[in-house]
Amino acid sequence: MWEVRAYPERFTDLLAWVCDVALPEIEADPRHLSSEVLTSTDHRIVVISRWRSGPAPLPDPPKELVARSAHAWDFTPVDR
Repeated sequence: MWEVRAYPERFTDLLAWVCDVALPEIEADPRHLSSEVLTSTDHRIVVISRWRSGPAPLPDPPKELVARSAHAWDFTPVDR
């Protein structure tokens, strides 16, 4: 899971960068299974990606678009 917060006035620019630049970069990796992009009303963008093995990191977004730097967490599915 990857999360970043945009400056309110740059939210659409950051979302476009995520969808048009960052995601195509990781989707080219053969280990990549799928990605989902979610947004919130407080200008956050979250990407949840599924991988066959260890995930590839998303590139750092342009600094002029982000109010707070990106954070990433790796999770492992639990068989239940």
